[in-house]
Amino acid sequence: MAETITIDGKTYNTDKLSDEAKDQLSSLQITDKEIASLKTQTAIAQTARNAYAKALADALPKD
Repeated sequence: MAETITIDGKTYNTDKLSDEAKDQLSSLQITDKEIASLKTQTAIAQTARNAYAKALADALPKD
């Protein structure tokens, strides 16, 4: 079964793409996965940062 993709409102059968277009599509998909991974890593780091900031606030001398 052929896979299709939609770009700028137009649908393409991936089996009919040129080798260059298939390579570009593959690179785009890899890049999208990396961006998603980086967003996840950023969320994890932000959560850790918030925890460290709270721990610091708790460790500071009280007035």
